Parts: sequence; C-alpha cells; structure tokens
Amino acid sequence: MFGWRIVGDVPDRSRFVVIAAPHTSNWDFVFGIAAKLVLAVDARWLGKDKLFRWPFSRFMRWLGGTPVDRFSPHGVVGQTVELFKRTERLIIGMSPEGTRKKVEKWRTGFYYIALGAQVPILLVYFDYRRKAIGLGPLFFPTGDADKDIGAMRSFYRDKPGKYPDQF
Repeated sequence: MFGWRIVGDVPDRSRFVVIAAPHTSNWDFVFGIAAKLVLAVDARWLGKDKLFRWPFSRFMRWLGGTPVDRFSPHGVVGQTVELFKRTERLIIGMSPEGTRKKVEKWRTGFYYIALGAQVPILLVYFDYRRKAIGLGPLFFPTGDADKDIGAMRSFYRDKPGKYPDQF
C-alpha cells in the first residue's frame, strides 16, 4: 500500500517488545498498523491516551491498542512486566521517543519492560526515503540501560524518518 514494503522477518519468538523509530509523523502509526496487519502479527501496542477518546476508542482497541498516560506514573512498566510473566504469547510495541517531536532522550519504559520480563527488543524502523518498514535485529537488554539504549540509538542513526530533523 502506498508503495511501501517490509524488510526483514518477524522473529520466531512468542514474546518480545517492539520499538518503532524514528517516530516523527502521524503516518508512522498508519504504516505501522498496516505492516502489523499484512504480517498477521498479533501484537499489542501502547499509545497515548488521547488516541482512545470517542469516537475512536473501540477502533484503536480493536487494532491492538492500550492507552497510556505518558505523564502520570501508574505502574505501566510493572503491570506490563506482570502481563508478560503470565502470558505465553505477547508482543508489545511502542515508540521509544514517546512523541513525534524531537527529544534529546528516549523514554525508558520499553527497556525496563523488556528487562523485567526477560524478553528481547525488536528494533523496527521507518525509512521514508526507501519507503520501507524494517524489522531489524533483536536486542537483548543487559541491565546497563545507558549503554544498551546508546547501542539501540546507534542502530537508528542512519534510519531517516519522515522528518529526519526531528529525530
């Protein structure tokens, strides 16, 4: 659709966290959901709570969404870790930036979810120049958050979003 293609394969694992970056446009959501549907992956995703207001709430949940208040600590990390621990098959996706705007630091919830649940992180990217959604490598958190997040950010260094200056 729209001339986009998917590069890479879905890992043969039943549980992992997906981060999709760079997230610089509303189109990232559209193309990401399209890829999820084309690949027939039963993945859930965490999104800002404003996406789940009427009249879109049911539709967003049908697409696999779970609302999150990004600015209020409600124990989302702990709750998601517990969900992983009691679920045999679970894939959860999110944007490490937590917004489409340029940020200096990534939000770290995705990292601590993966670390706590002892699951890998699939690095997914949006390449608007090549019209490709790439399924990159699995990253296994070591517990050294600064080093690990730095390594993941390095993977994305040459992955242009729709608005590269915002990443």
